[in-house]
Amino acid sequence: MVTFVPTTAGRLADVPAFARTIGGAESNVACALAAAGHRAKWVGRVGADGFGDHLVEAIGAYGVDVSAAVRDPARPTGVYFRTATDRATDGHEVLYYRAGSAASAMSPATVPWETVGGGRILHVSGITAALSDDCRALMHELLAARPGRPLVSFDVNYRSGLWRDGQGAGVLLELARGADVVFVGADEAVEAWGLKSTGAIADALPGPGLVVVKLGAGGAIAFDRRPEAGEGLEDADGTATLVRAPRVDAVAPVGAGDAFAAGFLSATLRGLGVKERLRHGHLMAAAALTVPGDLGVPPARAHADRLVALSDDAWGRLRLGPGWTGDDQEVRTP
Repeated sequence: MVTFVPTTAGRLADVPAFARTIGGAESNVACALAAAGHRAKWVGRVGADGFGDHLVEAIGAYGVDVSAAVRDPARPTGVYFRTATDRATDGHEVLYYRAGSAASAMSPATVPWETVGGGRILHVSGITAALSDDCRALMHELLAARPGRPLVSFDVNYRSGLWRDGQGAGVLLELARGADVVFVGADEAVEAWGLKSTGAIADALPGPGLVVVKLGAGGAIAFDRRPEAGEGLEDADGTATLVRAPRVDAVAPVGAGDAFAAGFLSATLRGLGVKERLRHGHLMAAAALTVPGDLGVPPARAHADRLVALSDDAWGRLRLGPGWTGDDQEVRTP
């Protein structure tokens, strides 16, 4: 969808002008992965209109394969307006214009498995399930167990404003249980499911091999149930990996969630350990937080690897500000 971001802070009713950018959880992740040097393909549906032209061209400019992006002549590209404030604050406002959009026409019939199942990782978002009954059916199809299924990554992305029927919480919980890797914010787990502890979130998701709970400035915690991790998650608090987020001088408090997922998945593709995956997730999130839009320029791989290899003490003193992703930039560890 096309996202309109306010040029000034304030209520939507008071903002005089907006800047156009691209939006969409899956496309954000694909763009960040491509910018980080991975091969990424985006499967989506946009209108045969100017906004659709912009989306396909902008996503493709990141190096993402957009050959599976369908242009729908009968439905428009979705549009989204938001305030400049963090969605976790009371001042955050969003307006979705996605009912009847091209994306809402995605279904098992219009997105064949062969189109999405050929990669090492299939990343999907709970936002898609909220767009229509057909989209919900597609998500159930993509998350169903099948031979040869790639690693399926699911970002819960609960947006109450998109779920008009009140079924969102249950649908997302069911979908999350079918994934291999789940990303969920501690705040959205409270809002959607009433779960107030990381252990309770892990217990509610017994199926995925990795459950990553994002704690905002507090970092992220990963619960690892994969066979190679040992005996499983008998004691959630005792077998989890917690990595604090570095301090970030944020320019705009948006885009961090998708960027974190991209960093974590980038490290997954490289076969790194859970602690390293979490640190790469935090670094990619910091790249997004230190630019005005949703998509930041990721650090060069060698630069990121040097930071990920810091001792726990040095990592805890890390502070990242605008421009930190440049390899020649000084990174502060006061």
